Amino acid sequence: MGKLRLSPAWIVGIVALIALPFLIRIFFASSEKYYLHLLIQILLWSFIYTGWSLMGRFGLTSLGHGAFTGIGAYTTVMLWNILGLTPWIGIPVAVVVSVAVALLIGYPCFRLRITGHYFALLTLALTEFIRLCIVGLRDFTGGSLGTQPLRQGNGLSLYAMQFEPDRFLSYYVALVLWLIGLAIWAFVDRSMDRYALDAASQDEDAAASVGVNVTREKLKITALSAAMCAVGGAIYGQYQMYIGPDTIAGIGVSLNIVFAVVAGGMWVLLGPTVGAIFTQMLSETLRVTIQSSSAIKDLLGNAALALDTAIYGLLLILFIIYMPKGILGTILEKVKK
Repeated sequence: MGKLRLSPAWIVGIVALIALPFLIRIFFASSEKYYLHLLIQILLWSFIYTGWSLMGRFGLTSLGHGAFTGIGAYTTVMLWNILGLTPWIGIPVAVVVSVAVALLIGYPCFRLRITGHYFALLTLALTEFIRLCIVGLRDFTGGSLGTQPLRQGNGLSLYAMQFEPDRFLSYYVALVLWLIGLAIWAFVDRSMDRYALDAASQDEDAAASVGVNVTREKLKITALSAAMCAVGGAIYGQYQMYIGPDTIAGIGVSLNIVFAVVAGGMWVLLGPTVGAIFTQMLSETLRVTIQSSSAIKDLLGNAALALDTAIYGLLLILFIIYMPKGILGTILEKVKK
């Protein structure tokens, strides 16, 4: 396998992203915090979406990754709030727990060849199980209302991994995490495991006949995907300084992950990132539209709050039918022609 090399275009892009917060401060000083928050959200979710795409691109359609983001966030926060363990220890523990759950679910599925919609439904049940555990343990987790990491001092602490007052620092943390996610995706894409998983996704018997240990390969990519989502969920919770079962661990989170990756393109490196940009911009547009439109509120009432979910569902159907390779995948395909 060749070494990963950065092209001039990538170097220019990374430099531009490093300079972006300073440009925002110069040209959008009055709205600096808002734009930085939006960028941080995009980068953090891009990392999580990239983690999911590692499985999705090989036919392992999981609807349970909201469980892993939830485990990552809640394990980290609970260890900090209850035992006083720094997130620098809590996050590795959360990753171990997430990987253990992923292997516990994945091993029997892959050994018994539970695939397709049966695998998707099983992982969906996992998400709901984790959400119900969070709600049921309300004395520790805050239940359906969620909870917050205990604030260390003024909320700016390297030990507690809290950077809330300094969005510049939060942005660069998210940027580094996003770059790590891209590096992992590229590493897997250039590895021999990629070819083994490609073969297994087409025909498991044929792959096994040429020496591929299908179960082991699937478990490896599942563990890696779960670990990335756990880290993403934990960092997201530390940034938001709030976690809730429906914001970081619910079925809605799992479905949004799938929609974003499908929309952006799961077979290209930056597809999940494009999906994150698309979904975050769509969500913000809908939020502003609903808040500013009394007609929509009068017509739909409380249902207006779930309008974005309904639109996500409709768009997911349209993307699957008309743009199965996603936004970026379709664009690249047309450019090559």
